[in-house]
Amino acid sequence: MIYSVRMRASQNRRNGVQRTGGIGQKQEIHISGAEGLYEKEEIADAAGRYLKRALEHPRGDPDRISLTVDKIRQRPRLIASLELRTADTAKVRDAQAFARSMLRGLRISDAAIDRALELLSRQTSMRGGVLLEAVSGKRLEPDKERGIRVSRLGLSRTAGTELGRELTRVNLNTETVREALVLASKVSSCRPVIAELCISDDPHYTTGYIASRKFGYIRIPHVKKLNSRAGGRIFFIREGSDRDRTIAYLEKTPVIVSTVAPCFGIFSVHEIIGHHNI
Repeated sequence: MIYSVRMRASQNRRNGVQRTGGIGQKQEIHISGAEGLYEKEEIADAAGRYLKRALEHPRGDPDRISLTVDKIRQRPRLIASLELRTADTAKVRDAQAFARSMLRGLRISDAAIDRALELLSRQTSMRGGVLLEAVSGKRLEPDKERGIRVSRLGLSRTAGTELGRELTRVNLNTETVREALVLASKVSSCRPVIAELCISDDPHYTTGYIASRKFGYIRIPHVKKLNSRAGGRIFFIREGSDRDRTIAYLEKTPVIVSTVAPCFGIFSVHEIIGHHNI
């Protein structure tokens, strides 16, 4: 039997000052999060690791930690991870120009790309991802405060071992990279999704990524300035796609990465663009 284990840690901060001179309303700030699909005997260990991460995260001490365990009754879909590459980007301007080129190569419109980059530049922590039509740039989330939360995803034991070897070979075997690759692989397995653009809202982590079935998982270093809290996820979907079915897949369908694609090293922007004939 498979279980979904999820953790979310947050901190309350005062937001602004009221006209009367009093203290403003509280704002919940995301500190840390993690989740995975596990066998029953793995739950305690996973929960312990997640709690440790929440309590030791560099973004600060959480005021609230939520740990949720749900039994999964639906048989998980088995998928392969995306191939991984890293672009040799050293400046924010160059990194964002590269991201724009890759998205154009997927036939995503400039209007949608502009909208995505504007949303990701905001200094407020987004609770979930944005569902964006790839041509019109129209937002489709039912609740724009909550967004879309990709959930019910995991990595088989065998695939976990193999992925560890692949990432170690390119000096990227960290929780951050492993978990992002698994999440991006689930997102890309959703047929209406053309691409995902992600920039971490962690002020100390400035590497984002673009993920798609066509190009794989491409890490983009220096895609934002250090100490910036801007960031989030954008899911570009085909015009006319069934919004509700897309959301149901991303949030509710259990998916396990059971096969690992190769992980490659660092490539110049021109090598990546040339390789994909953009």
